[in-house]
Amino acid sequence: MPILQVKAKPGSRVSALTQQEDGTWLAQLKSQPVDGKANAELVALVAEHFGCAKSAVSIKTGAGSKLKRVVVPD
Repeated sequence: MPILQVKAKPGSRVSALTQQEDGTWLAQLKSQPVDGKANAELVALVAEHFGCAKSAVSIKTGAGSKLKRVVVPD
């Protein structure tokens, strides 16, 4: 299972997931980082981008941080 390094940017105007030149991912999230709403949106965004179920995607580290490690299925 690959692990992605994701930089979350909550409070953006649009929801988008883009790969950066250095191989990390930038997640622009509409939700604010309150009560786990931004993390839930991040999981849904990653699942939609990689075509897998939301239940298969998990945040391994960084749930309370802007820099996160997200596990996605193969």
